[in-house]
Amino acid sequence: MLREWNQLPEYMQTDAVRPYYDQLKKKEFSLFLKRIFDIVVSLVLIVLLSPLLLVLSILIVLDSEGGVFYRQERVTQYGRKFRIFKFRTMVADADKIGTQVTVSNDSRITRVGSVIRKYRLDEIPQLFNILLGDMSLVGTRPESTHYVKFYTPEMYATLLLPAGVTSEASIMYKDEADLLDKADDVDKVYIEKVLPGKMKYNLESISNFSFIKEIGIMFKTVLAVMR
Repeated sequence: MLREWNQLPEYMQTDAVRPYYDQLKKKEFSLFLKRIFDIVVSLVLIVLLSPLLLVLSILIVLDSEGGVFYRQERVTQYGRKFRIFKFRTMVADADKIGTQVTVSNDSRITRVGSVIRKYRLDEIPQLFNILLGDMSLVGTRPESTHYVKFYTPEMYATLLLPAGVTSEASIMYKDEADLLDKADDVDKVYIEKVLPGKMKYNLESISNFSFIKEIGIMFKTVLAVMR
């Protein structure tokens, strides 16, 4: 559920965020359904996918040194920081030897990791984040604290809702790594071109929030991955 306006972080209590807040405030029942749906679906999927989770965990450990999960700090609703669950697809301490975004031919990606990333299987452990309330099935992808520093006042409106596993922006930018391949300065290109482009879709989704639309985005995501 949404907090009251005066309970939001001060940097979110702006004229740029207010229109998005007012729109969401009218749809509190849909937001309630969204949370119930997240809990039920994440629980069911964790049970159904537990054999796959076990197999992938074993393959990751056998393929390269390091843990099974990648636990980077990300930002979710109201600017709260949390540690995301993802299957590790890169060498240990990859974020210390390169940028925080990944290109398609990134030398840090492991053999098993390349297959896992191709089919988005690295996102499955985020079901635990959903169950804990850190994330939702659909919503703005959680950025690292490094990139949140570059948000415009309007972009903070995306923090009115929990971060998501997928979104319209995720579908439109599913080949993001390819877009960054030829960049001389990956961080610069991401901050100045990719981030604003993704945020355009994210802000539209906040402005036109609908529980039914989010169900549609989930199906579109499945089709996009299959293609």
